[in-house]
Amino acid sequence: MALMITDECINCDVCEPECPNQAISMGETVYVIDPARCTECVGHFGEPQCVQVCPVECIPVNPAHVETREQLQRKYEELQAQSAATAGSTA
Repeated sequence: MALMITDECINCDVCEPECPNQAISMGETVYVIDPARCTECVGHFGEPQCVQVCPVECIPVNPAHVETREQLQRKYEELQAQSAATAGSTA
């Protein structure tokens, strides 16, 4: 279940640096979450960090991207492997 940022976002900039997967970026009008990179912080933290810091509670589960905890764990592992491969090729 990737998360999403709704139109209630006030662009306060607190969520982006909290994302351990770099899934959050500025969209056309509000921040957006890349569902291919969002693991809801599975593998990093017990709860989604963006949800924890959001002052307006505008980060619900994205119903278009429903995933099990196991799928989120696999996505986390794949992202970590990609990151390690990229770091190894630039060293």
